[in-house]
Formats: sequence, C-alpha cells, structure tokens
Amino acid sequence: MHISPRFALALIAFIAMASTAHAECLLSADAVWAAHPGSHAMWRMQLPGHVGEKCWYAKNSTDLPAPRAPQVVDSPRRPELDRRTGERIARAKGPVADLRQPVPKSRNQTARSVSPIPADAAGRPIPIRPPESVPYDGSQRALVDGASNYLSSLQSLTGEFVQIGPDGSRSVGKFYLQKPGRVRFEYEPPSTIEVIADGYYVIVRDRNLATQDLHPLSQTPLKYLLADQIDLARDTKVTAISQDNTFITVTIEQRQILVGTSRLVLIFSAKNMQLLQWTVTDPQGYDTMVAVYNLDASHKPDPGLFTINYDQRR
Repeated sequence: MHISPRFALALIAFIAMASTAHAECLLSADAVWAAHPGSHAMWRMQLPGHVGEKCWYAKNSTDLPAPRAPQVVDSPRRPELDRRTGERIARAKGPVADLRQPVPKSRNQTARSVSPIPADAAGRPIPIRPPESVPYDGSQRALVDGASNYLSSLQSLTGEFVQIGPDGSRSVGKFYLQKPGRVRFEYEPPSTIEVIADGYYVIVRDRNLATQDLHPLSQTPLKYLLADQIDLARDTKVTAISQDNTFITVTIEQRQILVGTSRLVLIFSAKNMQLLQWTVTDPQGYDTMVAVYNLDASHKPDPGLFTINYDQRR
C-alpha cells in the first residue's frame, strides 16, 4: 500500500495510521455513538470483510451508501445521562446492552484493572474522543507529575491496541515496548504495516511491498513514551489538562518548523493512573485515536522484535 506524507507523519506519532482501509463494523448504535460522539449511526449488511453480518458504523466511516438507520427506542423510564459529557446514553437491546463490560484476560497476563473505556462484545475498547480540558497554568502540576511518574515507572510493556483513523477505519493489533527507545506495533491482517523503533530510528514497514520509511526517533512524539525517565512539565509543552472521576487527560503540543504543530492527548485512568488511550492530531488537523488494553508490565519482550534492517530502504 502507498503511504501518503500526511499518513507518514501520524504513523511516527505513536502508531501507524495507514493500515489497509476496511469498513468499520460495530455491534450496535450505542457502540457507534461511543466511538464517534455526535455522529449519525448507520447499519448495513454485506460490508467488506463482514459479509453476512449486520454492521453498525458512523455515517462518515465508509464510502458505501447505506440506508437510514432505524431509530432506537429507549425505555419509558427517565433517560440516563453520561456524567462526564451530559449527553444521553441510549440503551441497547439484547446481551450487549452494557458497553462497559470487563476486558477478558489473556492466558499470559497478570491481574489487571478493568478499563473504564467502553468495550465491544469481543472485549476490545472503543476509542473515545478526549474529554474537554482547561488550559494548563501550572496549578495542575500534581496531575502532570502523576502522569510523568507512571510513564517513568514503565520499563517493559506488552499489550493490544484498537485504532480509529481519521476516516473512521478501525485496526487492531499488538505492541511490545522496552525502554529506553524500543517499541514495535504489529497490525492484524488485512493490514501489512509494522512500526518499529530500535532506540535510534523509527521505521514504518510495509511487509507486502517490502518497503520501509525511516525517521529519527528524536524527531517523533514516540520519544516521550520511550524515554527512560520523563518529566512532562519540564521536557514537553503541556497545554491543557482535565480530571474527573473516570479520566485524567494531558495535552502536549510539539512544534516543528518544517512540519507544523502536532498535538498529543494522553488519557489515563483516574483510579490508578494507567495509560488507557492517546489521540494524535497531525499538523493538518486529522485525529488518530488509539486505545490500549491487556497491558502487561511483567514480561520483557524478545530483543529481536526491535531489530531494523537498515539495508532495506525505500
């Protein structure tokens, strides 16, 4: 697949955006509204890759024309409101009515807390839009220090991710992290993309085309996640922050003369400060949301996962 310059910028801003596009397929209108607040929920049979399934999706998440979505009728009792956004929470019918169900544990993981981010029927989190934040003025330094301490405490980390691209496309995969400077993101098929950092450079590799784009790690926002120790207040430009009973969010801006300004929003659990999601906004204003789950900090990844073949260049 061809990687456009805009996609390449977001690929190195934590994770690849340019995986093979495919239609989003969610289980209910509630799942669509949770993933795309304010969107128009649609459904259709015979979407690519989901033949025979009834797929719900946001109106702008697929190029296929679709019929008008049937209205979801709520129960006669008083509507339930989201305490964070104040928006009405529609009740789905059937066994998937509760989107905030626990994420199942894999066989190799230790005890982990349940993510407060809504999940689909497979237990995968549905990335959310970042909560509204207030400008950072230094008075919220304790929250920023808490995020810094959590990131600095991580030396090894493995887990899974769900990514929603600017066009609404959904991708899933696994990641492996070893500080300082090393990480690998592997996408599940049909994507053929891998993102690898070896401590010096970040490459975006297309296994199908046998090509890879190379970028200095120091010039990407990955350097914040992969630093051995990080002080967000000192080492980055924190521009906004928010806190409620569910989430703590920290917004960071990075300005580059030739590229422009990109924004990174880190979302942590207010309960234990665990990293839940990040959202990257590239200089053109396109958002990529990535939720992580099944996190395991007890196992050290194989060093061979972070090897870059510098002889293979585009």
